[in-house]
Amino acid sequence: MDFHGLQTKDISSILLINQEGLPGTGEISEEEIADLLTLTELALGAYVENELVGFVLCLPPKTRYGSLNYAWFNQRYEEFLYVDRIAVSEKHRNCMIGSQLYKEVIAHAKQKNCPIAAEVSLKPPNIDSMRFHERHGFNEIGELHHESKSVTMMMRLS
Repeated sequence: MDFHGLQTKDISSILLINQEGLPGTGEISEEEIADLLTLTELALGAYVENELVGFVLCLPPKTRYGSLNYAWFNQRYEEFLYVDRIAVSEKHRNCMIGSQLYKEVIAHAKQKNCPIAAEVSLKPPNIDSMRFHERHGFNEIGELHHESKSVTMMMRLS
């Protein structure tokens, strides 16, 4: 397994892995992924034999990203590393890839001495993601309800 920064050549693979994670990862287009990559502070991929099998996209505060969930954190916190999405391909799940990606995110946040912000779908419920985040030291700090979706807002202190 190799970990390194995501590049524009990875966009189609990011989209495929993201689609496998729906509805938990949230719908996104190739154009939105390309734009999101320009905003990220940490865009990390997990590769097996040069094939992208998982990724994490993290943003600093106060970018122009239009996510309501991201805005919720911006309204309440000055410093954080926001995990916009973390996903692993279906055929590589339960191989600790997500945990290894989060190990890198946690190390990055510790260097900056800032908390990590994320959300988990409450409606529809994403029980596996909730367990995953709790296992990695995240605590529930609030809920956000919009349209037909609800999310649990989570934070991991550095």
